[in-house]
Amino acid sequence: MFPDNTREDSKKFQANFETIYLAHYAGMVRFAKEYVLSKEEAENIVHDAFTDIWKVQQGGLTDPNYMLAFLFTSIKNRCIDYLRHQIIVRKAETAMQEEFRLSMQMKFDSLEDFDQTVLASEKSIEDLIHKAIESLPEKCREIFIKSKLEGMKQSQIAEELNISIHTVETQMGIAYKKLRQELKDYLPLLLFLLSL
Repeated sequence: MFPDNTREDSKKFQANFETIYLAHYAGMVRFAKEYVLSKEEAENIVHDAFTDIWKVQQGGLTDPNYMLAFLFTSIKNRCIDYLRHQIIVRKAETAMQEEFRLSMQMKFDSLEDFDQTVLASEKSIEDLIHKAIESLPEKCREIFIKSKLEGMKQSQIAEELNISIHTVETQMGIAYKKLRQELKDYLPLLLFLLSL
């Protein structure tokens, strides 16, 4: 059994809570929406703030003015958290869009500048690819050939050569890097080679 004063505090809290909820809920949603712009997000924020205050009712939070101040502080902080998160998300999206734009520009430029004479004979293409692959370190070359030219999976290569999959991945990374350097003037050819 709760002491009488605790029961009284609880009744008082519930009465004040209902009064504040009915009188201020819509206004608080409008307040939050000014900052977060989305009505749904604003409603979620206000709902969570009211949930917070309900959870602390045992702390003797019965004064209506204090409850109102608590709610606005909670809403303000939740709006700040939401906006901070949105800023981080937008920065990441912007960075990704810029990276994508640069990648597309590089591909566009390389296709525009690509020496068409390289494609004049099959032998020229073969020679370029063969020379680039031959420039790889021995183990790296072996793994690359098994992966890209023989179509083996990394797990199969690892098993056949008695090495870890991590080693296969590392060697493939080295191969890509070296081939990118060797064929830097022939990016379309490199992209073709890597798509095999």
